[in-house]
Amino acid sequence: MARSSEAGTRTPRTREGSPPSLLLTLLGDYWWGQTDPLPSAALVDLLADFGVSDVAARAALSRMVKHGLLVSTRSGRHTFYSLTPRAQAIMRTGAERIVAFGAGDDADWDGRWSLVAFSVPEANRSAREALRTRLRWLGFAPLYDALWISPHARHDEALAELGALGVTRATAFVATCPPLPDGTLTPESAWDLDGLAETYRAFVATWEPTHAALGKGAISPVDALVKRTELMDAWRAFPGVDPDLPRRLLPADWPRDRARDLFLDTYEQLGAPASVRVRQVISGYAPELADRVVQFSVASDPPGPRPALAAPARTPAPAR
Repeated sequence: MARSSEAGTRTPRTREGSPPSLLLTLLGDYWWGQTDPLPSAALVDLLADFGVSDVAARAALSRMVKHGLLVSTRSGRHTFYSLTPRAQAIMRTGAERIVAFGAGDDADWDGRWSLVAFSVPEANRSAREALRTRLRWLGFAPLYDALWISPHARHDEALAELGALGVTRATAFVATCPPLPDGTLTPESAWDLDGLAETYRAFVATWEPTHAALGKGAISPVDALVKRTELMDAWRAFPGVDPDLPRRLLPADWPRDRARDLFLDTYEQLGAPASVRVRQVISGYAPELADRVVQFSVASDPPGPRPALAAPARTPAPAR
């Protein structure tokens, strides 16, 4: 689902909403823990619900095999794909991070900040860009160009990321911030909190209509599948831009709690009708596998797969 900081479980960069990203989300949501391979035609059909062409879908499958996320097998003229242990590990780490994100109250925060300082040659632009992405996922932001800060004790993980990218000129330290006069740059000013708050409010405005439609039984299995996947894609972007600052540093009207509650409840309610669509597609190619479909739950503790629930009777028939 998301990137892990461990070198052995780091997924290659995939653009949110791209065919490989959609595939990883779909397999994590409905095929988690399953060892049976799925027919390639079923996976191609599932991606078609998102407007992905057959050619693009098959290219995405090949790319995921190349990156060690899927393994392919053949039976006669048919190709099948199954998740690798590496992909399962990526999903597990990402799922835990996504569901836990924003849940704590940081009441025990001791006021200490983790900082990492490093030097990357200007010529190594690819490493600089990858480093920014990985540090932001860990909750860091640039206080200055090569001095990044986080309210979380993740400097060891940051140094590991630097080392993995070949950055050897780096150091880390922990510091507290004394009372500062007005107008002085504070640690939390490393983040655009006003812009982030607007992003959360836009998320709520976008997804409240879907939540309301669920209460009326107005979402078909195809729509539920598409919306649930898009919802996960939208929410899992937040840990990369929101450092999960301690509550004492945030405005009183911080909108993340409302956005998180909306995500959790909408995602959970969409699960039953969405899994109906997945079973429909798989049963068209491998009926014996349809009952193996699971439904990833954010409500379970720890989060993980559970048997797919039947959709409510009031859910309309699929459009496809």
